[in-house]
Amino acid sequence: STRHCPWKMNQLPPKTPVASPVSESTNSRVEALDNLSMDSFWLEVENIKQSTEAEQEECSLADVKTQEEGEAEAEWLQDAGLSELLGDPGSEQDKLVLLSTLTRTQAAAVQRRLDTYSRSRRRRNKHPVRDVRDIFGVLSTQDTAAEKEESSPDPLWHTLRTSNSQRKTQDYSCTVRNPGKEEVFNMDVAYSEQAAVLLKGSFLPESRKLKDGNALTRFKILKGRLGVTRIGDLSAQDMKKIPTLALIELTALCDILGFELKRNKAAKLKTTEKRLFGVPLNTLLENDQKLLPNTKVPLLLQALLSCLEKRGLETEGILRVSGSQTRIKSLEQKLERDFYSGLFCWDEVHQNDVSGLLKRFIRELPAPLLTAEYLPAFAAVQNIPDLKQRLQALNLLILILPESNRNTLKALLEFLSKVVARENNNKMNLWNVSTVMAPNLFMHKGLPNKIPEGKEKQLAEGAADVVRMMIHYQDLLWTVSSFLVAQVRKLNESNSKRYQFCDKRIKNLLRKIHADKDKVEKNQGEPSKIVKVHASLLLKDSLEVHLNNATRVADVLRQFQKNLCQNGWNIVNTVNLLKCNNSMECTNLLLYEVGGNIGEHCLDPDTYLLDLYHINPHAEWIIKQNPSYPRMF
Repeated sequence: STRHCPWKMNQLPPKTPVASPVSESTNSRVEALDNLSMDSFWLEVENIKQSTEAEQEECSLADVKTQEEGEAEAEWLQDAGLSELLGDPGSEQDKLVLLSTLTRTQAAAVQRRLDTYSRSRRRRNKHPVRDVRDIFGVLSTQDTAAEKEESSPDPLWHTLRTSNSQRKTQDYSCTVRNPGKEEVFNMDVAYSEQAAVLLKGSFLPESRKLKDGNALTRFKILKGRLGVTRIGDLSAQDMKKIPTLALIELTALCDILGFELKRNKAAKLKTTEKRLFGVPLNTLLENDQKLLPNTKVPLLLQALLSCLEKRGLETEGILRVSGSQTRIKSLEQKLERDFYSGLFCWDEVHQNDVSGLLKRFIRELPAPLLTAEYLPAFAAVQNIPDLKQRLQALNLLILILPESNRNTLKALLEFLSKVVARENNNKMNLWNVSTVMAPNLFMHKGLPNKIPEGKEKQLAEGAADVVRMMIHYQDLLWTVSSFLVAQVRKLNESNSKRYQFCDKRIKNLLRKIHADKDKVEKNQGEPSKIVKVHASLLLKDSLEVHLNNATRVADVLRQFQKNLCQNGWNIVNTVNLLKCNNSMECTNLLLYEVGGNIGEHCLDPDTYLLDLYHINPHAEWIIKQNPSYPRMF
């Protein structure tokens, strides 16, 4: 079959204004911009096509082979850290530890893929695969669910058992959102568990206003007593566990919603002799880190964004108005030659050419910024009717991304937010920016793809909607859900204790999973506790803190600040502590939880410390300087 590069569209849809969802009172200027925005999408596609006409031969890649039955499931189990269940050599204990942390819906997702893989192996008459039921003594998925229903009053298992039969007819639309109003976004309970409970309700279709940025629902993360964890608050060691857990949770969520989670195989592309454009992210960062250690975003991208932020945010039509392709190509060559030597001068570069270089840098990455494996999953998010569940899926996808991709994407989205914030001057609202950037993020020469006839407009609007959500909700999307942090804690506890799993049935295993939760609830009766907080980089002494149910991290930092000023502690170095009204300012200090069942965890100022102590009594608490502030030494 003939393969087409994503931008090789045989026919572009007619550039007719799309019916605007905005109210009649919206002024004509905004309506004109909204109508223009989808034209901008296809104009961007044409610009991409023209800029790559000389490189068409590079689009001729090997066809992606159709996977045999069971191959996708085998890859999934490997990526989920469960390859031992396929018979691969490895530590059985490590796989059992991971399984012990799963929620019910997550365990069901693993079981479904293992069942599919086992059936495919038996049909091919190969030696039998190791079955998870050999370890847990589980019956078939249906029998397990039936047993759960009989032995436990918990309605969730009944929901899971009936979800398969309902999936073809159930309407998964959400309740109607209240545009502009604030809703709670719960990160304490696994998204798949929330979706399973919602299956029992009846919902009205959601009104999806793609272009009206003012109608976007505002979400507020529900802060539990343990606070909120952002990406970057966890140690690198703990963050390495998050993608595996997020993949299992995303699969479980898609199973409950009745959507197939499609993933591509990573394509092997030709190496390039260039040093900047068309170079893998990891290679760029390795080269950059030789110049500036701890660089997390490619230096070239930082330079492009910095140039645009200084002189391009006020430019009308920035990102949408294309620069000269001849000048852009010439600038690319000069950057390849002079960037690392520091001889390249940005002062004389036209801002529309810089924005063209930015988009070209993103497009020419050997693999998509959203990764070849998960680009189809990002695109499929648009098919989830409920906005909150779309955001849940996006949050998990971002956690799955490699660190270099995730950091680079965040830098790009932060810049795009700044463009939108200057809408009054540059005439680029949120929808305009989204439609211009969507082709650069979702169309890649390394991923041959056919656009179904008649679906061009729908797919274009859907891709732009996903970009819009990533720009607008990026603070929410760059959060590590509390339930995932809790699973990381369980993994660390299990690895340290080396549990011996003797349970023969999954219901007994699930009782074991929640054993720690019961212990915590028993410990809640302890009204107070005295602990020591260390600040070895600042003081030789430790701070003794009396904890009660109302003590928060912010209170401890204020107490630390007060003691610095009044008690004459043996100070190592406070010369560069920020000062405000002759008192030490604690905003440049952070409290970290270190050790026990966590590697290192930067704590939310609203974390209640007695609750945290009950969950991790063996941790040390250490005050450190906020890395975003200038160093004190």
